[in-house]
Amino acid sequence: MKTLLLLRHAKSSKDDPSLPDFERPLNKRGKEDSKLIGNFIGKKRLTPDVVLSSPAKRARQTTELVLKAAGLKLDPIFDERIYEASPRRLLQVVGEIDDTARFAILVGHNPGFEDLFQLLVGKALDLPTASLASIALRVEKWSNTEPGVGILDYLVTPKELRKS
Repeated sequence: MKTLLLLRHAKSSKDDPSLPDFERPLNKRGKEDSKLIGNFIGKKRLTPDVVLSSPAKRARQTTELVLKAAGLKLDPIFDERIYEASPRRLLQVVGEIDDTARFAILVGHNPGFEDLFQLLVGKALDLPTASLASIALRVEKWSNTEPGVGILDYLVTPKELRKS
């Protein structure tokens, strides 16, 4: 079994319409939500072997804030294929994870993440900004990841964490 965490980037700013989409930063809420999710990961003592992230500014900032808040000393891999990726492209990225890794985090964007979730688990799910979905993959090798091999373990959102 492998474990894949899908982390959608946190809320981004649309204050500067002159910025290209790729360069949009997190807004204040996005930064706070990233820290909340990171604290959750730290409290759950989740220890990923690898973190793959879109290089878009909002995803990069989310990744860095989450890792810091979780107390994880990992060097994320920023993979351009994750930005604006189709679910099939994301499946390819997941399939290339080194098999020595048992637990991976993928940080990126909708609609690709919701579509990947549906492809893996077989049901639709809303992934709001900064939400974290843990999926157990019934595979021994990442390269065997294909439609239907996933089981949702849990979904957590910043909104739920603020309530508790």
